[in-house]
Amino acid sequence: MRHDIVIRVNGRAEELEVTSSETLLETLRNRLKLFGAREGCGVGVCGACTVLVDGRPVSSCTMLAAMTDGKEVLSIEGVASDGTLHPLQEEMWARGATQCGYCTPGIILAAKFVLDENPRASREEIVREMAGNICRCTGYQKIVEAILAARDRLASKGAR
Repeated sequence: MRHDIVIRVNGRAEELEVTSSETLLETLRNRLKLFGAREGCGVGVCGACTVLVDGRPVSSCTMLAAMTDGKEVLSIEGVASDGTLHPLQEEMWARGATQCGYCTPGIILAAKFVLDENPRASREEIVREMAGNICRCTGYQKIVEAILAARDRLASKGAR
């Protein structure tokens, strides 16, 4: 079965015809050529495919594209603003928290949600909230340090 949907992806309206079984990840990568979200596990537990839908993190590998009709989707490609990286992106890079980079887009989007919801999140809260994002390269310490540094930068600017 096919479904006509209208979604906003990174601020841009997209009118698409999707199948009943097409995932949001497939739509982003195959139709919209947004390659930041990546398939890791394919069952929604690793976090590599994380995007924000209406501001909330979702596993795009398990969310059906048809379910996004009328919704706002933010992928890593939409996080930077006017050619300027978001503080989370800058801190991940500056602190060597990206290593291979495969999981980084999902981590940044999950961290963005955490800091948007709780701009004063403690180290413990960040660690707990980021538990759904698996990284096989960094050992997590640098990731947490980068999120904490971004939190502090964002708090000093009063921005998200």
